[in-house]
Amino acid sequence: MGGLAALVACLTWRSLPWPLIHDAPIMHDVATRIAAGDVPYRDLFDMNMPGVCLLHLALVQTLGTGDVAWRVFDLAWLAAGAVAIAALAAPWGRPAAAGGALFFAAYHLAGGAWQAGQRDVLLCPFLLVGALGAARWAEDGSRRRRAVSVAASGLALGAAMSIKPHAAIFAGALLVFIAVVAGRAAVGAAAIFAAGVAVVPAALVLWLAAAGGLAAWTDIVVRYLLPVYSTIGRPALWAVHRWHVWIPLALAVALSLTSAAWARRLGPRHAVAVLGLAYGLAHYVGQGKGWEYHLYPLAAFAAVLAFCELEALLAARRLLLGAPLALSLAAAAVLLGVKGVEASPAAWSWDKEGVVRQLERDLRLRVAPGDRVQVLDTAEGGVHALLRLQARQPTRFLYDFPLFTADRAPITAALRREFIRDIDARPPRFIALFERGWPAGGHDRVDRFPELRARLAARYELVEWRPAFKLYGRRPRP
Repeated sequence: MGGLAALVACLTWRSLPWPLIHDAPIMHDVATRIAAGDVPYRDLFDMNMPGVCLLHLALVQTLGTGDVAWRVFDLAWLAAGAVAIAALAAPWGRPAAAGGALFFAAYHLAGGAWQAGQRDVLLCPFLLVGALGAARWAEDGSRRRRAVSVAASGLALGAAMSIKPHAAIFAGALLVFIAVVAGRAAVGAAAIFAAGVAVVPAALVLWLAAAGGLAAWTDIVVRYLLPVYSTIGRPALWAVHRWHVWIPLALAVALSLTSAAWARRLGPRHAVAVLGLAYGLAHYVGQGKGWEYHLYPLAAFAAVLAFCELEALLAARRLLLGAPLALSLAAAAVLLGVKGVEASPAAWSWDKEGVVRQLERDLRLRVAPGDRVQVLDTAEGGVHALLRLQARQPTRFLYDFPLFTADRAPITAALRREFIRDIDARPPRFIALFERGWPAGGHDRVDRFPELRARLAARYELVEWRPAFKLYGRRPRP
């Protein structure tokens, strides 16, 4: 356990210089613009759930938008997830509580800067608290404490759904668990749980309605997110990220559950953790993108279960299961350490931050107060540069792939018309076209959008051509 603690301390230290990169700056920009009075979704085309917007809004209004603030937030959120794992595993002994918490922390810190604050990371503390509440409800004999526990479980899972709606699958699994355990009293317990689940989503719907963004959010979800976005970016060949870590981790989980079943120690906490494990797998496979951070819920519940029998097996000196379990956990920790040492100083993350600085410098020399800048980018740093400059775009599009995917879809044509309408109404002084499109394509993706290509050719001239982007400036009027 001391070695795992040392590993977490080392990886934490190495993570301190991590820059703010990738998806997080986009959400920072969303939060900053909401704070300035923009209406979410109506003025900002974004597919993230309202809970993500509010978390970033709370952060930028308290700690700011800098790299240090982001590291503080990411480490604090990681600590919250680790504490939730420790609380869930506490009845199985200190090795289980400390081991699970430390392993999850090491897993996150080994992922590198781009994993920090991803939505699936934000999800984990809520999922774990939801599991903890359901387990305590099943174990407690007091009617009042049981009601509080099941309500807290539902409240946490409702908060999770406000970040990623996929958490509804886990909420449904726990509802079935509650119904089975409660027996004849299932209606009352299930009603309290369901009421708890509904609180946060209902509050966010009311917030969006009051702000004027509910219709736009519904339109994005119904017309773009579900029919179009959910089908793009799916890899032809799936790869399991950090597969060399998952092999000993899966073995440790299997050995722990086998030991608990053999000794008849399986209880409600094992049950909710296994449901969490199944949800984590569905969470990764169901999204179909194959991205590494989609594995976080699976990693969180695997960390809970992998250490659950460690103290019992060590105390009983059952080498048949105890020795391979200890070796599996040690192997997983060592492999995480190797991954973390490689990922912490990753040059590509600093290269990405360098792109942000380059665009920021290029624009700072040229933009005047009130000038608007449009970026055609996904998560390569365009919006981050505008965030640093406090510059605004003439359109609500934070990333450009809705304009360049599903060319024949009616929603794509509608979004293109909106984009052209807005840049005609508020012509940007500069347009930054990033080389890398998503899920594919380069600078030539503009050729699939003839109206934009025509305006670039007629009204703009190339003023800078950097390795990551082209910067176009508006031609002087004759």
